[in-house]
Amino acid sequence: QRHVLSDFCSGDHKRSLHSTRHTMKVLVHNTLKCHVAGMKVGFPLTIEATEVEDEDIEFNAGFVVRMLPRLDWPAFLEAARVLGKGDGLPPAVPDSPEEDEDFLRKTHHVLLEVHIKEGSLRCPECDRVFPIKNGIPNMLLNEDEV
Repeated sequence: QRHVLSDFCSGDHKRSLHSTRHTMKVLVHNTLKCHVAGMKVGFPLTIEATEVEDEDIEFNAGFVVRMLPRLDWPAFLEAARVLGKGDGLPPAVPDSPEEDEDFLRKTHHVLLEVHIKEGSLRCPECDRVFPIKNGIPNMLLNEDEV
């Protein structure tokens, strides 16, 4: 989580983007996929959350703008919808997102402030379930899945 964030931050902004908690953010969900042997895609994993929490994190428009090209927007929208956080998010990224502060703030909220504390992630291809406990997704595979 910290590695992904620090790649896109500079200077004083790093501290404001890092959560004080170690829980799974939607940003992390957008990078995870199933690695069970034989999976062709294994993405996006379906979120089945039983406990979700919001945390205020300082808004950084530049960070959000730099993350947009790296996001799978349809997967992000579906995650936001499943978590009940999709209101006001457009079906596609605007042509000039850096000029739309409302869009950037809504995207920032879902990407960085929504934490999945408990639940699971389900592979859309093989139906394998990966548990999320205390905000940490367990993506380890069994021997027969490698």
